[in-house]
Amino acid sequence: MDSQTSKSSQPSQSPSPQSPHTFQVDLRGLVDLLSHHLYSSPRVYLRELLQNAVDAITARRAEQPDAPGLVRLYAEAGTLRVEDTGVGLTESDVHSLLATIGRSSKRAEEIADGIQQVRSDFLGQFGIGLLACFVVAERIRVVSRSARTPDAAPVEWTASDDGSYTVRTLPHAARPEPGTTVHLVARAGAGEWLTPERVLGLARDFGSLLPYDVRVGDEAVTDLPAPWDRPYPSPANRRVALARHCHELFGFTPLDSIELNVPLAGIRGVAYVLPSAVSPAQRATHRVHLKGMLLTERAEQLLPDWAFFVRCVLDTDSLRPTASRESLYEDETLAAVREALGERIRSWLTGLAAGAPERLAAFLAVHHLGVKSLARHDREMLRTMLPWLPFETTDGQLSLEEFAQRHPVVHFTRTVEEYRQVAAIASAQGVGVVNGGYTYDSELVEALPSVRPGTVVAELDADTVTAHLDAVDPAEELALSAFLAAARAKLDPLACDVVLRAFHPLSVPALHLDDRAARHEQARAEAEDQADDLWAGILGSLRGSTPRARLVLNHLNPLIRRISSLGDPELIGTATESLYGQALLMAQRPLRPADTALLNRSFIGLLEWATHGDSDATGNSSGGGH
Repeated sequence: MDSQTSKSSQPSQSPSPQSPHTFQVDLRGLVDLLSHHLYSSPRVYLRELLQNAVDAITARRAEQPDAPGLVRLYAEAGTLRVEDTGVGLTESDVHSLLATIGRSSKRAEEIADGIQQVRSDFLGQFGIGLLACFVVAERIRVVSRSARTPDAAPVEWTASDDGSYTVRTLPHAARPEPGTTVHLVARAGAGEWLTPERVLGLARDFGSLLPYDVRVGDEAVTDLPAPWDRPYPSPANRRVALARHCHELFGFTPLDSIELNVPLAGIRGVAYVLPSAVSPAQRATHRVHLKGMLLTERAEQLLPDWAFFVRCVLDTDSLRPTASRESLYEDETLAAVREALGERIRSWLTGLAAGAPERLAAFLAVHHLGVKSLARHDREMLRTMLPWLPFETTDGQLSLEEFAQRHPVVHFTRTVEEYRQVAAIASAQGVGVVNGGYTYDSELVEALPSVRPGTVVAELDADTVTAHLDAVDPAEELALSAFLAAARAKLDPLACDVVLRAFHPLSVPALHLDDRAARHEQARAEAEDQADDLWAGILGSLRGSTPRARLVLNHLNPLIRRISSLGDPELIGTATESLYGQALLMAQRPLRPADTALLNRSFIGLLEWATHGDSDATGNSSGGGH
């Protein structure tokens, strides 16, 4: 405030004119700051008005517990009037609180002076106050009468968006009862924010859980008790009512609802389980009320990252808002609340496992990924969920508990590609394999012995699979040495060996096996071939001694037997390339350009061989006819 500002020290029964004064800030700059940098939308002006009114009533009731708690809003023709029955203001309060940025317009300390009242009883703590209303208003007029000084005359404060304001006292008749009335006149282009429909919608959005009687005209705003605090005839009725509330609030019907009652943190609310799967990377947003007032609809850090399958709505009196009061301040309190809410969701899951298996199965059918994310860090959760979490295995979709009961060794692969290579063959050999290539699955399989002592877990690689395949009689393999030499020579440029084994099922002629190390070496070699001299030298120095990929030919397969009896090395090479390409396709491996070229070359080669044979046969037949 300007140090020359004059203030009336005695109440007056007639209007007392005052000379205009100016704010200590550039108000136009402040409005730009509020609208473009601090607040996400002009809509928050109404929250500021409601917070002023609620805090004023809270302050008055601290001294007068039976004081009325009423807030009334009246909107028409580009104007808004807000009345409250709060503690009110004296002329001194007006000068010191409403006109100065940086000191609380909510009067948590000043107005409640002498009252044993902690600051946490008030919603706002950042001193922006009524000035935030200049985001939508060109003029603000406040008429107030103090409940703490009942003999003081009502005071009127009128401010314009050019930064000037006036203060004067009014007759007692201008405000017979303690409280405050705020009048707004819309800025040019902002009239829509002061329409009755918009004001009612905003008031219900922000203030539905406020502890006082708030109305817009005759329309009720508050709706208490909150849906999660209401009594219901039965748990089923409660679930139905909460599901209806979720649909009205978030637009979906939840799979289930989870109580979020943390008394020590002053939190009451509910988490709604999404009815469809979402990506774990998608940041969940939640609706948070602070002492009944909506703080944000987009709180992202409220729950642990693994709880991405729920949307929350809650009311709290312990969390700290940021300066804009549109998000939560990251501090130790929020971290403790996040942990406590995560524990509530964890308890709900274990409760379903113990007493509601049908509901748990329905939940896991949609959100098993979220539970797996939790279980990999929480051994107790893994132990609880073992009979329920689904995994892809060579025995079908099973839980790890069921799979471990069937197989003395739990083999697993780390990638989907590795699983597809070996699944059919391993199953035919009686080797059980878990596909650990999906998100979190390999971590959970490796953690299995920690919650199921005695379980043996082993990663399945190409050598293990080959070891389970039957060796061919040495004499038979020796007889096929020429065939194997021709086949190996053909695939050597592709860094692939050829071995002969006997295995089931008989319908599989060849199996392509490699491991991550072999694939890495193959990728390095390809990069080396395509690099310039400098990079080729660098990549060459990284050459590894890892085992190469291998094409395992099935000696029991009739096609392999016929191919191995061929005497033409060129035809053997073409057939070998075809078997290699077909094995890659069966394993659903992504094809490199060299693999695609090989498939095309072998296909054309086989067609040429087949049509050449038919041509010869036709020619010989014709010659015989002549």
